[in-house]
Amino acid sequence: MGSVTSSGLGSGLDVSSIISQLMTIEKQPLIALKKEESSINAKISSFGKIQNALGSLRDKAAAFNSTSLWGNTTTTLTDPTVATVSSVSGKNGVAGSHSLQVDALAAAQTVSSTAFASSSSTLSEGTLTIDIGNWTGGAPPTAFTAKSGTSGITISIGSGDISLGSIRDKINAAAAGVTAGIVTDASGARLTLRSTATGEENAFRVSVSETSDDGNAATGLSALAFDATVPSSPMALSQSARNARAVVNGISINSASNTLDGVIEGLSIKLNKTTSSAVEMSVVADFSDVKTKVNEFMSAYNAMVDQVKTETKYDAATKTAGKLQSDRTAIGLLNKMQSLLHDEFAGAGSGSLKRLSDIGLTLNATGRLELKASKLDDALANPSQVKALLNSGGTGDSTALTGFMKRFRAFADAAQGTDGPLETRTGGLKSQLRRITDRQDTLDTRYQSVEARLRKQYDALDQRMSGITATGNSVNLLIRQLYG
Repeated sequence: MGSVTSSGLGSGLDVSSIISQLMTIEKQPLIALKKEESSINAKISSFGKIQNALGSLRDKAAAFNSTSLWGNTTTTLTDPTVATVSSVSGKNGVAGSHSLQVDALAAAQTVSSTAFASSSSTLSEGTLTIDIGNWTGGAPPTAFTAKSGTSGITISIGSGDISLGSIRDKINAAAAGVTAGIVTDASGARLTLRSTATGEENAFRVSVSETSDDGNAATGLSALAFDATVPSSPMALSQSARNARAVVNGISINSASNTLDGVIEGLSIKLNKTTSSAVEMSVVADFSDVKTKVNEFMSAYNAMVDQVKTETKYDAATKTAGKLQSDRTAIGLLNKMQSLLHDEFAGAGSGSLKRLSDIGLTLNATGRLELKASKLDDALANPSQVKALLNSGGTGDSTALTGFMKRFRAFADAAQGTDGPLETRTGGLKSQLRRITDRQDTLDTRYQSVEARLRKQYDALDQRMSGITATGNSVNLLIRQLYG
């Protein structure tokens, strides 16, 4: 069996502490590398924050490229309860003044049956045929004309479907252009049918054929028939199908729907109520989105300035520095970004607007942008000039011929590109980090060998000193025995 030793027990030396202290001295290069690694990671993180701020600035500048941004309008009515006006999808209303009078709102045909005891009351087997179309010939109508492109929907009512509730469900499941419901009051339960769409062309007729006809139109399934040309029709007309009728700028408008799309270019007008006289409708340019985008760009610009300054600053009071203090790449980005504001716009279409300050955006003493809203309002009296100032020119044009927002887009794209300064600088830091990691691995392997060698040497020393101590003890004992 091999001997078991414990360093220091024989000699009294604190071998573990000695080795630990020696290794601490030995590992100073590794400690320095770890500090350098931490510093590089902090710089990479700082550049990541700058990348995010620059990406946000790029997005806010790109927002001015939207064609719809510059053509937005808003519509007001002297009585806003008459109609709800919005833009037609993908378009904007053309600025102007209009009059609107609503003589009638579109309505859906509604009919109801006589009262039954309950929704569980049974009728009879047979078929219901529902036709969608238009009643013509006056009041009462004398004819029914089927709607073009439609055909009657026939619904079979079998022995298990003859309750009033089941018939309602069968009608609704048939998608026949009507919806069925049951209304119950003190008189009983009535089946109601209503067109799913408004307008005269969406009226309907219900024809019934009983499997076993009892000859009485008021009983069984026959009680659900409706024909407006027949005065004694079993189901009663509650609401006639009706078109909306309006007068826009003196022109009569007839519509199956209460929503008038494109009657006025770029607008959708939803009629809400009738009027006794015309109301005025004004369509005016709406620059609220432009103003919002200007403010968002300003905030993104200032956030970029603040981020770069935070990462590169030195605080003399606390004697602390940002992770990128004196970093030429970070400072260069800030300088380049600020220089974009100073080149006058020399392109066409901006009139007297040549600088961002001409629309109220100015640099303050801290290098941040500020907005004078009244000056932007004044500039937007000529929106095409503001648009040219901000978004004119192409990627191949010189800076002077390129609108300010396109300048910032190009600047951000170049800075963040594969060969851009941010990617180049970050890539260099990552390469440096890999080299440091490799060096640390090499040193770790070396230190394991050094520690093993030291431990072996001190174990040997411990054993020798233990032997010397034992010899000394034996000599002392012999002397005591001889002379004691």
